[in-house]
Amino acid sequence: MSDTTASLRRQLHTAGDLQSVVRTMKAIAASHIGHYEKSVRALADYYRTVELGLGACFRDLDQTTGAVAKDAATQTGTIGAIVFGSDQGLVGQFNQIVADHAITTVAALPGKAECWAVGERVHARLDDAEFPLIGLFHVPNAVIAITSLVGEIQIAIEAKRATGEHLQLYVFHNRPKSGSLYEPVTQRLLPLDRQWQDGLANVAWPTTIRPEVMGDASATLRAYVREYLFISLYRACAESLASENASRLAAMERADRNIAETLEDLRQSFNRLRQSSIDEELFDVIAGYESLTGAAKAHRPAAMIDGALRRPSDSVRDDDRVSHGLH
Repeated sequence: MSDTTASLRRQLHTAGDLQSVVRTMKAIAASHIGHYEKSVRALADYYRTVELGLGACFRDLDQTTGAVAKDAATQTGTIGAIVFGSDQGLVGQFNQIVADHAITTVAALPGKAECWAVGERVHARLDDAEFPLIGLFHVPNAVIAITSLVGEIQIAIEAKRATGEHLQLYVFHNRPKSGSLYEPVTQRLLPLDRQWQDGLANVAWPTTIRPEVMGDASATLRAYVREYLFISLYRACAESLASENASRLAAMERADRNIAETLEDLRQSFNRLRQSSIDEELFDVIAGYESLTGAAKAHRPAAMIDGALRRPSDSVRDDDRVSHGLH
């Protein structure tokens, strides 16, 4: 009985420690969500600036713009997919959802597919599906580390394009919705098609002063395109990280509820077992008391009988003393 009580006590202690860890992870995940969402909002202003610059370049460089559009429209080549996932677990269906979305989308596109995976978990998921993988990047653990990751991805993209192979580049990631909800999304980064260029060229300039492109127009356009790619990858990474932490927060909330229910069951079992042990001890005390009381009652009649048997002889001796006194 005592071993069982000790076992329940250990289980209660272990479950309590686990609940503390889960609640700490909940707090960390909630804090990270705020940081990543803030970085996405801050990036919106910079993205707007780059869009205005690209629009100015496309308006002033009709010849260059036409060349870019023609290149995008007439060539086909390798489909490069960048899939953002997670390195760590406890994120529910986060990696499965984005991996399945990427596989389904790429399968519908013409051309040979190659994939860079961001995150060991999604890399393993894609590898199990026999998706063609050519690179693995680790997920940044803070906002400040996103820039380094995006730089590494851009280097890999430029190295691929330097081989002369035309690259159609797509990004797949999970985007946060309300609460802990998220959805997989796709963005095509390359090639820069005519419709996209015309859309930027038609963006109204915020002032009445017409902008001018200084220096080499082609170099300026390439610089803006690099910034556009950087911002797009940065935003995809930040949104993916926010979704990952939202999914982890939801998983930790479920775990917290399950642990709380387990703790309540363990406490009830422990209290029942302890009460049962106390009842047994009380029953032993009562049984011992009743045994002692019964023995005392059994001894008392025997003493009374013995006294009754001895009283006549005592009276005879008393009578003898009286008679001797008379004589």
